[in-house]
Amino acid sequence: MTEERSSTAWEVVIGLEVHVQLACRSKLFSGASTAFGAPPNSQVCAIDMGLPGTLPSVNREAVDMAIRFGLAANARINRTCVFERKNYFYPDLPKGYQTTQLRQPIVGAGFMDVQLDDGSDFRVRIHHAHLEEDAGKSLHDFQVDSTAIDLNRAGMPLLEIVTEPDLRSACQAVAFARQLHALVAGLGICDGHMEQGSLRFDVNVSVRPGGSSSLGTRTETKNLNSFRFMEQAIEQEVRRQINLLERGAAVRQETRLYNGETGQAAALRTKEEAGDYRYFPCPDLLPVRVEQGHIDHLRASLPERPEMRQARLMDKWGLPAAEAALLAEQAATASYFEATAMACDDARLAAQWITGTLARNLKRDKISLQDSPVSAEALGGLLQRVKDNTLSAPLARQVFDALWQGEGSCADDVIASQGLRQVTDESCLERLVEQVLTEHPEQVKNYKAADSARQKKMIGFFVGQAMKTSKGTANPEQLNRWLHKKLS
Repeated sequence: MTEERSSTAWEVVIGLEVHVQLACRSKLFSGASTAFGAPPNSQVCAIDMGLPGTLPSVNREAVDMAIRFGLAANARINRTCVFERKNYFYPDLPKGYQTTQLRQPIVGAGFMDVQLDDGSDFRVRIHHAHLEEDAGKSLHDFQVDSTAIDLNRAGMPLLEIVTEPDLRSACQAVAFARQLHALVAGLGICDGHMEQGSLRFDVNVSVRPGGSSSLGTRTETKNLNSFRFMEQAIEQEVRRQINLLERGAAVRQETRLYNGETGQAAALRTKEEAGDYRYFPCPDLLPVRVEQGHIDHLRASLPERPEMRQARLMDKWGLPAAEAALLAEQAATASYFEATAMACDDARLAAQWITGTLARNLKRDKISLQDSPVSAEALGGLLQRVKDNTLSAPLARQVFDALWQGEGSCADDVIASQGLRQVTDESCLERLVEQVLTEHPEQVKNYKAADSARQKKMIGFFVGQAMKTSKGTANPEQLNRWLHKKLS
């Protein structure tokens, strides 16, 4: 049971806190590298460790990236922002405090309009977005009898985006998260690698009686780095809270963790309030002031937003909303699609192959579109041969696989070298069908004795045998026509 199907007596209220790791070359307050995958504690300097006598300096690139997000999210940019110290003790926080923003963040109120697959849309208000440094990482499985600390991540530049509690289902939360992911990646301010922790979601969930305007007691599930895990965690937490309330028990305000591998959630600690952290202005950092001219310059350099790309693809190429949304998530994917569509003069066919066969191969080999062995022009040439009946669908997949393995630079080269041209000659196909029927007399007898519904299922056997005999070169549609003619 999902929260969409739970009792109508309850309304779900969800807000998100999203930690976006900014794609800066150095950390927020030091010159240490931010490259992923370095050996533990190899990218740490005295400033990251908070050693006495060190002074931080704000990374201007991070400030610009935060402003770019704010402009793209229709938000107010605060021309003066202030850093504060958030005090708490944890082993992977070497300074004993986190430098962040509270009272005067860089980005003020804004909003994002989100579209669902069914074409409906809704608005999510952004409360604010602030810059802060990341903590280190505790490694509990590095040593048998102790916990190790890796400080490579300490000081990493983060933009924390806080929404208003405007989401009403796991479906809406995931749709917003996907659009936010596409936005920050498209702006070039985040690499979007969620499996590496570049985008992490804290989900605040509460339920309240239907029609009520007051908020229920919320819980916060932290550090979700997968859309699927986010959906599962929300649905499970909604069920848990409704069950508690319907039994007359109270929901406790607490921080929770969700294990996507086991599907289990557990309470971590009671939820802290701002006062628990004893915020105070950072004495080592002056307020950051941004000139309006610089903001205007950044605004002029913003790329096309994903929702704008989606609308353009739908209008120009006639794509349905769901397909256009997939292609519009990344600017590179949209460009690849448009080049392919122009090369084959068939937008729908191009979209199907890019979101299907190409996407599966990229995911399987764990490579980006920019590293695809098959260029947009090569894929467009392949799809031209599908359109002119040179290739059947199975043959087209064989040619694509050959191009992927570097066995030719274009479809025509592979077709010529491997003899993969589709057989469409009627006399050849008639002889092929007669051969298959002669070789399988028992199946022919069973087919003729079956009713029409059973015959529709059995015809696939003969098609399969004919395709096997022709090594996949026979035209399936013509085969079907000849089989029906001979069998009747």
